[in-house]
Amino acid sequence: MDSYEVPTRFYLGREYDVASRTLSRTSLLYDSKDLTTHAVIVGMTGSGKTGLGITLLEEAAIDGIPAIIIDPKGDMGNLLLSFPQLTGSDFEPWVQQEEATRKGMTVGEFAASRAELWRNGLAEWEQSAARIQRFRDCCDVAIYTPGSDAGLPLTVLKSLDAPPPEVLGSSDAMRERVSAAASGLLSLLGIDADPIRSREHILISNILDNAWRAGKNLDLGGLIYEIQSPSFKKIGIMDVDQIFPQAERMGLAMTLNNVLASPSFSGWMQGEPLNIQRLLYTSQGKPRLCVLSISHLSDRERMFFVTILLNEVIAWMRTQPGTSSLRALLYMDEVFGYLPPTANPPTKTPMLTLLKQARAFGLGLVLSTQNPVDLDYKALSNAGTWFLGRLQTERDKLRVLDGLEGASASAGTEFDRARVEQILSAVGNRVFLLNNVHEDQPVTFQTRWALSYLSGPMTRQQIQRLMADRKRETVPPPVAGAIHSPPVTTAVAMSAAPTGPVLQKHSRPLLPDSIDQFFAPIDRSVPRDAVLTYRPALIGQGRVTFSDSKAGVNESRVVQRVLAVDERIPREPWREADNLDARPLDFDRQPTPEADWSELPSELTKSTNYTSWKKRLSDYLYQEERVKVYHCVELDCYSRPGQPEGDFRAELSHRARQACDLAIEKLKQKYAPKIAAEIEDIRNAEHRVAQEEEQASSASTSAWLATGTSILGALFGRKKVSVTNIGRAGSAAKAHSRASQQKAEIARAKEKLDKEIDEKEAVEQELKESLNEIARQFDSANLKLETVDVEPRRSDVDVSVVGLLWLPFQIDDRGHSTPAWPQP
Repeated sequence: MDSYEVPTRFYLGREYDVASRTLSRTSLLYDSKDLTTHAVIVGMTGSGKTGLGITLLEEAAIDGIPAIIIDPKGDMGNLLLSFPQLTGSDFEPWVQQEEATRKGMTVGEFAASRAELWRNGLAEWEQSAARIQRFRDCCDVAIYTPGSDAGLPLTVLKSLDAPPPEVLGSSDAMRERVSAAASGLLSLLGIDADPIRSREHILISNILDNAWRAGKNLDLGGLIYEIQSPSFKKIGIMDVDQIFPQAERMGLAMTLNNVLASPSFSGWMQGEPLNIQRLLYTSQGKPRLCVLSISHLSDRERMFFVTILLNEVIAWMRTQPGTSSLRALLYMDEVFGYLPPTANPPTKTPMLTLLKQARAFGLGLVLSTQNPVDLDYKALSNAGTWFLGRLQTERDKLRVLDGLEGASASAGTEFDRARVEQILSAVGNRVFLLNNVHEDQPVTFQTRWALSYLSGPMTRQQIQRLMADRKRETVPPPVAGAIHSPPVTTAVAMSAAPTGPVLQKHSRPLLPDSIDQFFAPIDRSVPRDAVLTYRPALIGQGRVTFSDSKAGVNESRVVQRVLAVDERIPREPWREADNLDARPLDFDRQPTPEADWSELPSELTKSTNYTSWKKRLSDYLYQEERVKVYHCVELDCYSRPGQPEGDFRAELSHRARQACDLAIEKLKQKYAPKIAAEIEDIRNAEHRVAQEEEQASSASTSAWLATGTSILGALFGRKKVSVTNIGRAGSAAKAHSRASQQKAEIARAKEKLDKEIDEKEAVEQELKESLNEIARQFDSANLKLETVDVEPRRSDVDVSVVGLLWLPFQIDDRGHSTPAWPQP
């Protein structure tokens, strides 16, 4: 293991002496847990800010931490340009023709020079091609382009779905979610709406609040319908029509409808739904760096999307258990305009919520900007880590210092404003001042060489090229819960000039009262004058309870099976029936008037058959219904019922990281007294040598104190000088020992010093081995899963319904039928 490869530590660069402008050999390792208190990266154009951000995200990926990356400028797509072979042909598609021409080279020659530059740069920072491969193996990297098909398309329509119970159950969270969703939507319409005074904001907020509290999802079409005809009559104590007359509501509905109907909006209607868990992890549970490229959007569209995204992140966050370890990152490459000091754009409230609350859930925010004066520094005082690069103006420096002072005060730590100001005045390109409230003192460092090729902002064509294979692999998922009805021929008599089908009408079959009949509801999108026909199906419904204390399973589920019937019913009907558990049908007790009726097979007219089918359904549920959970032997934990394997693997990855953090904390406690004793023994031994050789004392002490930190310093940080100075004392002290005169007393002192140094090195080797074991033990790639099926007891199966279900179909003028009940 390389000296910088320490579990849960990010290798960001090496310490840098600003005064002498010299680069130390001491690695700058950053504790990933510190990002739970958020970070800010500040630096002018050319300061290396983007390179630092990419470096930090590479380290997060290597550590198994996923990230959602908001990319307004197009730079963060460079994370996909990692080439383990480091050949010129790898770089050639991504170098700029203009830059090659300026250098007097062909594109191929320039690409070869870039490959050589990257090989040399990585070697200088003790990185190899194997580390690039490790980065690629540890994570999935994808570029999504909402509102465009250049990358992976992403639809935001799901953002109007009802939030999870954790949000619905909190009045504050619900109020924030409703207000931010309304603000984001109105920003898309170009309406700068005040949540208190704007009637547009008030109306849409009430529509969303009423629908979500009733457990209903909305799409834009449903929202337009609700604006025209709200499902409530009053807002507060006043009638809706008094606050917002119907004719004027129609104007708002028309504006929203025009946006929905616009060809330019079609890009928002396609692609994967905005699901935060899926953006952070693949379906197999692999961590993902998800780049959300929005450089192609207008300012209004960007504000709309970022608002919706932040609200979804908050909703996802509140479904996660609390943790002190870093679970995921939300990175924004340019936060200018989204968190201003005085204005109140729709993104500001959710961003403030995340800055204040995300720490408890292990979600870290990293906000990057080149314009600190345009940020609400009071809000950013919630950030515990500041990476400060070269600043453009004195005003920028003062604003940053104010923010640092506020962050230090919030953390209860001292802040040396004068010293920090002096350092900020001297930093250059790729050099940053790291001020971390979790450490006793700031440190200046130079960023390491990025594993990814930094080619500059991605063009639409480059994004298309990068994501082309991914798009081809994407297959639309099958529609869940659809009822597969056998084809039924409908007799249609057509006139010479038909205006619609004329059905050969059939009367509703007469059945005994002992046969329960149900009617699937007509979807509201079906026209009132549509021609409908009912077709028969067998429906069964029951409740199955599962209990297993070891697996933590104690749940009861309603199961529903529907079998569309043609001519006869199979011997085992429930094995061929459709499973509607994911989306059970609601029933009407009365049919729609004027509908036609298909013929009913004779088996469905006999009540005794339903009794038999009820018994068979009970047997079927007892034999077939299972709750499948996954068990991780290494961590001895079980998944939740119905939790996808990929989501459980993602959860295990975080649990392993928590266990790793705990193991390292225990390691600190174990080795702290050993290290303190070794430090004291070495100091005493060196003092003895210094006494014996007064002439060598000054040089010896200076050499000892000038050595850098090693793995001990990386583990224990910069909180104690006695720890950070232990470093590589061995080589320096041994040099003094060899230079000592061959006097007996000096020799004895030297012998004692060498012994102490050897003991220190033995402790360090022991610590390295312990860290290697921790890394191996808690590597999520080594975790194995087994499937456990929880069976019900016979007494825990209760069949409540077996009856006849009538399914409505709409018949067009050519006699073709389509389902007329609500579809998933």
